[in-house]
Amino acid sequence: MTIRFERYVAIGDSSTEGLEDPDGAGGYRGWANRLAERVAEVQGGLLYANLGVRGKRVREIREEQLGPALAMKPDLATLFAGSNDLLVRGFDPGALRDELARMQGALIEAGAWVLSFTLPDLTGVMPFGRLLAGRVRGMNDALKEASAATGARLVDFAAFPVGSDPRLWSEDRFHVNAEGHARIAAALAQALGLPGTDDAWAQPFPGSDGRGRWARWAEDWRWCRRHLLPWAWPGPVPAEPPGPKRPRLEPVRPVNGRASSTV
Repeated sequence: MTIRFERYVAIGDSSTEGLEDPDGAGGYRGWANRLAERVAEVQGGLLYANLGVRGKRVREIREEQLGPALAMKPDLATLFAGSNDLLVRGFDPGALRDELARMQGALIEAGAWVLSFTLPDLTGVMPFGRLLAGRVRGMNDALKEASAATGARLVDFAAFPVGSDPRLWSEDRFHVNAEGHARIAAALAQALGLPGTDDAWAQPFPGSDGRGRWARWAEDWRWCRRHLLPWAWPGPVPAEPPGPKRPRLEPVRPVNGRASSTV
């Protein structure tokens, strides 16, 4: 590794927060925590903050998270945003690109290495995923154009078929599962050039998932009842999401050869 990182700040939505990757203590671990642990293991330590909050759209992330992130003077930052934007009426890829470029540019100008990644095709992940394919491409184009303009490092998960394997996705199919979070962290670690990294994260699972047609249809029907219908016809307005799970820089140190958060 040719550069040492002292302060890592992660900003974004539920993906950055770590949803569907339980930490065993009632919270979530997630790819950002996993990346912080990996960097700390290599270096012997790292300061890390995670400002990600579920449900946030890109404008809200800029307004609520960018300022606090910059105040921490990070030399490493991750930014993943846009998946909530593509679900709303009037989705505007150009506006998304501009917001992403504004955040990436501000972080880079402040001296941070900035990492981001694209969203895989959801066609094989959820029923009606094909209907979102155009919007997913629009989001990914926005990420690519913003990153090309600012110099942010972009991992193109959409280019690897394994990203669309249902076995990497949680039961709600909107978030990756623990294995998915682990692979995202491994890909970002490789993008940083950390020692011991390789492209194992991009390799497909061996064989098929073993589900027959009727089993898939039954799972798809359960998903529609549990997740699609409540989203399309929501009930009472839900409570505000919790705030950032790690709003301040806190140390992450290796413990017995494995990095561990002190929080």
